[in-house]
Amino acid sequence: MDQSHRRRRSLLLVIALVLLVGVPAGTGYADPRDDKNRVDRKLQETAATLEAATQRAQQAAAQHDAATAALPDAEAAEADAAGRAIGAEATAKQAQRDSDAAEAAERVARGEYDEAADAVQQGRASVSAFIAATYKGSGFMMANSLMAATNPEELVTTIGYLDHIAADQQRAVDVLTSARMVAKQRSDVAVLARQRADRAAERAQQALADAQAAQAAAAQATANVRSLIAQTAQAETIARQERTAVLARYAELQRESDQIAAQLRAVAAQEQARSRAKSGGSGTAPTQLRPGAFFLMPVHGWKSSNFGMRYDPYYHVYQLHAGVDLAAPGGSPIAAAADGTVVRAGWNGGYGNYTCISHGEYQGRGLATCYGHQSKILVSPGEHVSRGEVIGLVGTTGASTGYHLHFEVRINGTPVQPLNWLPGCLC
Repeated sequence: MDQSHRRRRSLLLVIALVLLVGVPAGTGYADPRDDKNRVDRKLQETAATLEAATQRAQQAAAQHDAATAALPDAEAAEADAAGRAIGAEATAKQAQRDSDAAEAAERVARGEYDEAADAVQQGRASVSAFIAATYKGSGFMMANSLMAATNPEELVTTIGYLDHIAADQQRAVDVLTSARMVAKQRSDVAVLARQRADRAAERAQQALADAQAAQAAAAQATANVRSLIAQTAQAETIARQERTAVLARYAELQRESDQIAAQLRAVAAQEQARSRAKSGGSGTAPTQLRPGAFFLMPVHGWKSSNFGMRYDPYYHVYQLHAGVDLAAPGGSPIAAAADGTVVRAGWNGGYGNYTCISHGEYQGRGLATCYGHQSKILVSPGEHVSRGEVIGLVGTTGASTGYHLHFEVRINGTPVQPLNWLPGCLC
C-alpha cells in the first residue's frame, strides 16, 4: 500500500471516529443527513486546502474540523438531554406522590369497607335471631296469644305488641339490606382505589426509568462535548507542532510551480524562434488560440476544488491552487485538452505523476495545459498528441487526498483560470 493510500485511509478513520463520537440519537434538531453533508463539505474544503501539508497536519485538521462541526449539535443535545432529565425527574416525583395518595385513598376505602362489613355481620345476626325464633315456633305462640285475648282492649294491646315485634324484624331486615348496599359501595370504592394505586405505581416506576434514562443521556451528551473539545485541543496542538514542516512543503510546492513556469516559458521561446525561422524572419504571428470552451474536458467528472488563492486557517498563509480539481474514479482516462506536444511527463513532487502539453501561442504567449496526480502516464516528452487522445489515468499521487485530476492552464508558464477554457457545463 503506497503512502497516498495510507494517508487517505488515515483521514477517513479520523473522520469516522469523530462522527461516531458525534451527537446522541433522539435529539430533535436538524436532519442528521444535513449535518453529515455540512461536515463532509467542511472536511472536503479542509482536505483540498491542506493537500500539500504533512500527513499529521492533514489528520489534525480533519479531526479539528469534524469536532468543531459536531460541537454545536453536541452542546445542543447536552442542553436538551439535561432539560429532559429535569422534566423526567419532576414527572417521576409527581408520579410517586400520585402513587402515595392513591395508596392512602385505598387504605381509607378499605377501612370503610371493613366497617361496613361489620355492620353486615351485625345485621345478619339480628335477622338470624328472628329466623331462629320462627323456626322454634314463636309464630304459633303469637297466634295463640291473639286467640287467648278475652276482651277487645287485650286484643288491641296484643296486636300492638305484635306490630312492634314485626316492626323490629322489618328494621333488622332493612338494616341488613342497607349494610349490604353500603358494604358493596365501600368494596367498589376500595377496588377502584386499588386500581388507581396500581396504575399510579406503574406510572411512578416508568417515570423513574425515564428520569434515569434522561440522566444517562445527559451524562453521555456532556461526555461527548468534553471529548470533542479535547479532540479540538489535541488537533490544534498537533497543527502547531507541524507548522514548520507544512510551511516548508508549501514553499517546495511553490518552487515546483516556478520551475514548471520557467520550463514552459523556455519551450514557448523555442517555439517562437522556430516559427520565426520557418517564416523567414518576417515576424508573421502564429495561429492565435481563443479561450472560451476551446479545450475539451479532460475527464468525465465533477469539480471538487477551484482555482485561485487559498487561505490556510491553521497556518494563516495564502497559497495558490494553480488548477481546478476534477474528481473522477481512479483509473479513469485523461484526454488531451487540445492538439499539442508533450513537454513534460514524469514525477514532479507534490504534483505526483505530472504531464504538460504545449498548444502553441495565445496572444503572442505560449499556451499549455498540465495534468497532475495521475496514477499512470501514457505519453512521453516530445510526443505529439491529438485533442481527445488518452494521455494518462486518474490517480491520487503526490500531495493528494483523493482521486481527482489536477488540471492547469498556463500562459507563458503562469497559471490562469482553467474554467475560462473549458465548456461551461464541464461536460
